[in-house]
Amino acid sequence: MDVVTGKTSSADPQQTVQELRSFESVFHEFAELRNVLASPAVPVSRKRAVVSGIADRLGSSRITRNFLFVLIDHRRLESLGDIVNQVEIQLDERLGYLRAEVTSAGLLNDGQRSLIAGQLSKSTGKQLRVKYAVDESLIGGVVARVGSTVYDGSVRGQLRVMERRLAAE
Repeated sequence: MDVVTGKTSSADPQQTVQELRSFESVFHEFAELRNVLASPAVPVSRKRAVVSGIADRLGSSRITRNFLFVLIDHRRLESLGDIVNQVEIQLDERLGYLRAEVTSAGLLNDGQRSLIAGQLSKSTGKQLRVKYAVDESLIGGVVARVGSTVYDGSVRGQLRVMERRLAAE
């Protein structure tokens, strides 16, 4: 229960992840901030004050702020990105989502992204959280990874298949 408002607070995990990502972005953007928060010469109370000020400006919840304080207290703030990645993975699993990575030779428009996500979802029978990336070495097409399964629809992949077939003959 919140002492000030008298209301019971419940955290929205997705909102908390978003808040942590916002802080992570600021943390990585400013080298001076990273230096201050990593320095053993700066007292923990001062580090907490700095983080509290940033969290206030970002509109972070009390839960997010307290979590950041725990990371400061245990000198683990530099691991924030890895920690948030693991939280996202656990959250997706609990909500029934699979993670997919789609790499294409060029930027995909919204229609192409929607079509690819729909086909992958249909193939797996599950809802997906898809992250997109560009790899110009693919020449054309896309490569999708869902869990340990790889769907290679790239020109580079097709050329490899042809090369193996020709070498086998």
